[in-house]
Amino acid sequence: MHDREERRQRRRERRELRDQLRAEGRRLGEDLEAWALEKTRDLRRKVSPEERAMKEARDAVSRRVGFYGHLVPYVTVCVFLLLVAGFRVALIVALAWGIGVAAHYYGAMLAPELRKRWTEEEMRRRMPEEVSRSRRELEGRHARNLEHLSASIAHEIRNPITAAKSLLQQMGEDPHSPENVEYAAVALQELERVERSISHLLRYARDEELRPQPAAFASIVESAVDSLRERAARSGVALRVDVEAAGTLVGDPEQLRRLVINLVGNALDALDGRPSPPPRVDVEAGRNLAGSEIWLRVRDNGPGIERERLDKIWTPFHTSKSQGTGLGLPIARKIAESHGGSIEVESEPGKGTEFRVTLPRDGAEPAVETTP
Repeated sequence: MHDREERRQRRRERRELRDQLRAEGRRLGEDLEAWALEKTRDLRRKVSPEERAMKEARDAVSRRVGFYGHLVPYVTVCVFLLLVAGFRVALIVALAWGIGVAAHYYGAMLAPELRKRWTEEEMRRRMPEEVSRSRRELEGRHARNLEHLSASIAHEIRNPITAAKSLLQQMGEDPHSPENVEYAAVALQELERVERSISHLLRYARDEELRPQPAAFASIVESAVDSLRERAARSGVALRVDVEAAGTLVGDPEQLRRLVINLVGNALDALDGRPSPPPRVDVEAGRNLAGSEIWLRVRDNGPGIERERLDKIWTPFHTSKSQGTGLGLPIARKIAESHGGSIEVESEPGKGTEFRVTLPRDGAEPAVETTP
């Protein structure tokens, strides 16, 4: 009787785990579908330089053909009237019709080039060259990061899915094995790892709209740090916060809070399992002498980062942590730059790492769009 009840209990547990696995699989499929749809929309929106040049060339040719299609009948009729009705009639028709031909020539041949040239001159006058160059570099770096991210996503998702598939196959070979509960738990962990990677991936790849508003930067930082205090206490890490002198700035409070969480969370990861010296994270913020910028420093006394790895920490999916996604620091950098700021890092192996964020108090400068 006892054995029968135990078998029933195991069957119920297997059914519950199977249902949970199916739910995780459906959620994973929905996340992948959302990511694929977003990338498809992005590809449709983006136009390569070659496609843009081809479109401009086709438009120019179409305008030229349309003008000559107007010019040929005009010349033909004027010559015909000159031969049949005489010079005076031909001159009147040529002058009257010529106004339309001249207007067509201006609209089809001159206006597009003048519009393009004057737009470029106005752009150069209104926006300093260094701002334009830095924006182009930012866009180019983000595009390269997305290319690297696309190449890495298959590797990051394939491994845990393959492991989960293998475990499920083993469960199918022996449905009554007592080890199935353990296999199912490991498969769930692998699927959760994929879900976490996709969540971070969507956050990094999505160009989220900024909702700038005046906000107290100290409140943003303290809110972010408070959400990590329990984790720091469990790890025995002392958190020291000094941000009262930061003042206010114009920015998206939720995204800036995420930036602080990513930087402080990264520092806590670096101190995990490091008993000596006593682990500590210092979070400081203030204003520059001119009062035009706000700075944030997140410093830890962890093991530091090797010099050859410093340039790689901003690369999506680059991580030294077994459970990390490698997207926390790239997301932080993206948030800082979308606010018109910057983020830098200094590290000395054996002594710790310091991240410095600089943000303009008045918010990011609006992008200037041009019409070709």
